[in-house]
Amino acid sequence: MLTPHLENDFLARGVSRRSFGKIASLLAAGSSLPFYNEMAMAQASRINNAPAGAVMINANENPMGPCKEALDALHAIAGLGGRYLFGEAEKVQNLLADGEGLKPDHVRIYPGSSAPLHQTVLAFCSPAKSLVMADPGYEAGSGAAEVVGARTVRIPLTKTYAHDVKAMAAVKDAGVIYITNPNNPTGTVTPKADIEWLVANKPAGSLLMLDEAYMHISPNPQFNSALVAAGQDIVILRTFSKVYGMAGLRAGAVLARPDLIEKLDRFSQNGMLPITGMAAAGASLKVKSLVAERSKMIGDIREDVFAWLKKKNLRYVPSVTNCFMVDTGKPTKEVIAAMQKENVFIGRPWPVWPTHVRVTVGTREEMEKFKVALGKVLSV
Repeated sequence: MLTPHLENDFLARGVSRRSFGKIASLLAAGSSLPFYNEMAMAQASRINNAPAGAVMINANENPMGPCKEALDALHAIAGLGGRYLFGEAEKVQNLLADGEGLKPDHVRIYPGSSAPLHQTVLAFCSPAKSLVMADPGYEAGSGAAEVVGARTVRIPLTKTYAHDVKAMAAVKDAGVIYITNPNNPTGTVTPKADIEWLVANKPAGSLLMLDEAYMHISPNPQFNSALVAAGQDIVILRTFSKVYGMAGLRAGAVLARPDLIEKLDRFSQNGMLPITGMAAAGASLKVKSLVAERSKMIGDIREDVFAWLKKKNLRYVPSVTNCFMVDTGKPTKEVIAAMQKENVFIGRPWPVWPTHVRVTVGTREEMEKFKVALGKVLSV
């Protein structure tokens, strides 16, 4: 709810009354802000009416879908869809808090992680407080930054494809420093020590937003919930869309201090969460072997593709998750279009790397078709 107190907060941060009014009118009408939808950044790679048999490796989805336990839980609760059943989200909250060593009030459940990503930018950026992010990186938050009149500062990755935390910390007017770890689109990790250094050395009054959507898939996952437990100025985003295969079921979470969560809640109208998504999320968390098993399956397929790329003398970014980038040596949009003619759909372009394409790790069969198509398109 956008209260008079929040309006005063906006105005004190230099946000215009026009911007505040736009946000207030949308939420008062029960609408989503135009950049809340998780597909906002996928529009460039969104495919409508894909041909039969198309290889869809364009949106970082997990083709395995929900695990059996999640599907069983989903089917069991679907018949109760006429009830609100608010307690289902609370069950997920408690399971996640217990698994992360946090108090339940340090966890908030959302329908995916896109809404809290944007809410964090709205809450902590302004014309005087910038959004700082990697380039290339996941650009979704820049839409929220634009709404509140904040500039977006894009910092190139290091030579090892990590976030350049020292350059990020040097942006003195930072409101939110956004790190996706592993990064999207490169699939590369920023070391835990760098994250801890950034928390200790970021500009005063700034917040670190750490998006760990892809960390579960890394063969050596390094989570940072201990920084939340220690009371640091950090908001951690989690989602069930990736390793858990629940992109269409909508479940995600924020790990943060209660006072930070309260600031995000000012921009949220999500009182009720889908009980099917909650049931599937809770069941997934209870399958203790699931993350490791799926990480290995995805990793084995990814490394097989990397071996093929190396054999063909194609340069790629050494990802550890379910997406990677290949330098084709040709304009990205041309390669994307040529691959579509082969019935293989890959991800959108990033302007800073004009010859790279992003590829999602699909099934073995899909990646074999990817190899054939890319070989034909690049004549390798």
